[in-house]
Amino acid sequence: YEIRKDENKVFCDKIGVEFVDVDYDVENWYSRMKGMEYDPERGRRCTECFDMRMERTALYAHEHGFDSIATTNATSRWKDATQVDDSGQRAASRYEGLSYWAYDWQSDEMTLRKYQISAEHRFYKQEYCGCSYSLRDSNDWRKANGIPKIQIGGDTAGLGERYFSDPLTDAAEESQDVVDEFFAQANELADTAGADRTERKKALEVYKSRRKH
Repeated sequence: YEIRKDENKVFCDKIGVEFVDVDYDVENWYSRMKGMEYDPERGRRCTECFDMRMERTALYAHEHGFDSIATTNATSRWKDATQVDDSGQRAASRYEGLSYWAYDWQSDEMTLRKYQISAEHRFYKQEYCGCSYSLRDSNDWRKANGIPKIQIGGDTAGLGERYFSDPLTDAAEESQDVVDEFFAQANELADTAGADRTERKKALEVYKSRRKH
């Protein structure tokens, strides 16, 4: 979180945009996620997580005279655009005159452009979504399949490159078929094993050939 926030500050300075630091409440986050610790990505926990962030964004926008809000979460195919947009629209609807900017950021053209910018500025490549439960699940899967665990910070990633450098390769890793395959497997794992750690570890071997690590 701190690595990516600092990187955002540097980028904002480069393009002349003010960076507003509105940190989230970690204890509140864990409280809101209670009971959803083993939900799959794109499940209820992600909705609650988006809601928490968009609510804070909308409040700041309302208090400081902004008329529109948006989020980079909507640009990633690893996120459900409808799920993200719904959170943004719910948050904006709390305040008169505030709207949420919904746009199709996940097209092939926009995905490639995103990675072109990321490579141009050599952005840090995070190996999981950022949620501690995603970190846990990703490392469990890697351990079960003999893959080095996720490395946070430093110049060396647990798997692949630490920084974005090749837009075409990075865009291919976020192709729709790769994303769809990942979530089909994630949902099957959640349905069959649930919160049972023993059953989850058994099931992880089934997905050793998946293309997203």
